Amino acid sequence: MESWTQLFNHGKPFLAMILMQSSYAVMSIIAKYALNQGMSPHVLVAYRLAVAAVIITPFAIVLERKTRPKMTFNIFIKIMLISLLEPVLDHNFFYTGMKYTTATFTTAMCNILPALTFALACIVKLERVEIGKVRSQAKVAGTGVAVGGAMIMTLIKGPILELPWTKGRNHYLGQHGASGAHKQDMVMGALLLLAGCCCWACFVISQARILKSYPAKLSLTALICIMGTFEGTILAFAVEWRNPSVWHIGFDSKLIASLYGGLVTAFALYAMGSVMKRRGPVFVSAFNPLSMVIVAILGSFFLAEDMYLGRVLGSIVIVIGLYLVLWGKSKDQPQSTPDIMVVRADQQMVIINGHIENPDPELIPVARSSQQTATIKGNIKNPDPKFITIE
Repeated sequence: MESWTQLFNHGKPFLAMILMQSSYAVMSIIAKYALNQGMSPHVLVAYRLAVAAVIITPFAIVLERKTRPKMTFNIFIKIMLISLLEPVLDHNFFYTGMKYTTATFTTAMCNILPALTFALACIVKLERVEIGKVRSQAKVAGTGVAVGGAMIMTLIKGPILELPWTKGRNHYLGQHGASGAHKQDMVMGALLLLAGCCCWACFVISQARILKSYPAKLSLTALICIMGTFEGTILAFAVEWRNPSVWHIGFDSKLIASLYGGLVTAFALYAMGSVMKRRGPVFVSAFNPLSMVIVAILGSFFLAEDMYLGRVLGSIVIVIGLYLVLWGKSKDQPQSTPDIMVVRADQQMVIINGHIENPDPELIPVARSSQQTATIKGNIKNPDPKFITIE
């Protein structure tokens, strides 16, 4: 039973990221359909963040009422700034770019995110590249291969693959399914999507740093959604001030996109924060190509988007790059943690690999392999595999 528990705990970050990317893929299809029906991308972002704030805030208030760190002005400003990056600017660039292109093209372009995140993480020293190490070579090569696969999908079309469920539908939906959408402009869409990826990469790096000083993941997610709602609403009013009718939605695809988008936003921000704290920002962004593969399949099925041979080949290349990055990241995880020797008051010795659970509240001398010693009273809280935090 213990081995299965350990296996599940080890696999939780992978399951969370796969579920997050699957949710993003479904959201891309729903959002593209709503945008084709004439919904403003800026209004969609504002409604989506408002729903996310309503969903996540009660959980943050109740579950972290005793563990939430004290809010400082410095942390508040940082949260306000990162909420502007993601989800406000990133989502606005993302959906506007999607309106100029297709759902599949949008998710394919977003696969440049792992490369941007990896580069930024190296700059701010959240990732260390030792080019002589095979694991670092795998991460660098993997990000390059993933971006190359995305470029194959974007630039190389090849012949159209006639799928059973798209025969006879593509031409019809190409003329009638995009009412209210902008005329496709791949260059403009690509530039907007690239700007969105830059905002997203900066957010991922910034969130990883803020979590060190404000580790309450639920509360951080709620604050990002609340601030993002205000910022996104102001932006939407500024852009759409001449067209107030865009705020009206009924029981249609626009309402579904807003509600489902809010649910996905709340879950994704919390999942990213949780996984990022354990595995780092590059691990989170490395799963982004999965969304593209799922959207390519769903887009051909529900939106009758053309499936080209180049997109299939690009998907295969991207998956290869994904596994290279994940393999390199797995080798970054320590195979074993230093022994911690705990000598209790009765002089009985306990050797613990990893972290200390339920330490004796009595007087405890703690000695590490470096021979440094500390004598404390009270509990040892949240011990780190490398350092012991004493309170």
